Amino acid sequence: MEIQNKNAFITGSTRGIGLAIAHKFAALGANIVLNGRSAISEEFLAEFAPYGVKVIAVSGDVSDYADAQRMVKEAQEKLGNIDILVNNAGVTNDKLMLKMTEADFESVLKINLTGAFNMTQSVLKPMTKARQGAIINMSSVVGLTGNVGQANYAASKAGLLGLTKSVAREVAARGVRINAIAPGFIESDMTDAIPDKMKESMLAQIPMKRIGKAEEVAEVAAFLAQQEYLTGQVIAIDGGMTM
Repeated sequence: MEIQNKNAFITGSTRGIGLAIAHKFAALGANIVLNGRSAISEEFLAEFAPYGVKVIAVSGDVSDYADAQRMVKEAQEKLGNIDILVNNAGVTNDKLMLKMTEADFESVLKINLTGAFNMTQSVLKPMTKARQGAIINMSSVVGLTGNVGQANYAASKAGLLGLTKSVAREVAARGVRINAIAPGFIESDMTDAIPDKMKESMLAQIPMKRIGKAEEVAEVAAFLAQQEYLTGQVIAIDGGMTM
């Protein structure tokens, strides 16, 4: 699918991987719906002006079903139907299982997994009616391998893989493609704050011996958005960590 002039809604797109994807899609000519829980400033939107595409901000909570529907409706009223959805919004709340509360577990699943369900269901009917569309779910290598202290996060990201494959089967005949990306260690505010000794330990697990860049994940997202015969797949961009 050529994404020029298509409308792309990217959840959690005010920083990190989501923001990198927004810039990549805008550079390819897509109109962008920026999203976050807090209001997005006009100054932030102005950063996209050089691309010459339409860029709007729609704030809200993806974990709230009614709010997800409201956000999609607002985007549709301003731009038209959503052609590409990137379910990128996510949180962590790391604790060992013995110390993890029910609230710790549920809060992460509600945003990372239920949020993707809410947004997917909100855009799916128009996509199937148009017989075209692409949905990209941002999972994680942790969803493939598990990780100490991240039972809630790993469960949410593994759940995204099951969601991806199941819904992909349901809508493939309608021309809608759903795939997932499983990033490894990617440069971010979070990785910048990691102590050097811990970074060395992380790098030892990566055959390519470096942390990935958000822009590299954005390249994969652009590839998945455009490939018309690719659905139900998971692409791990992790420097070889899970090979």
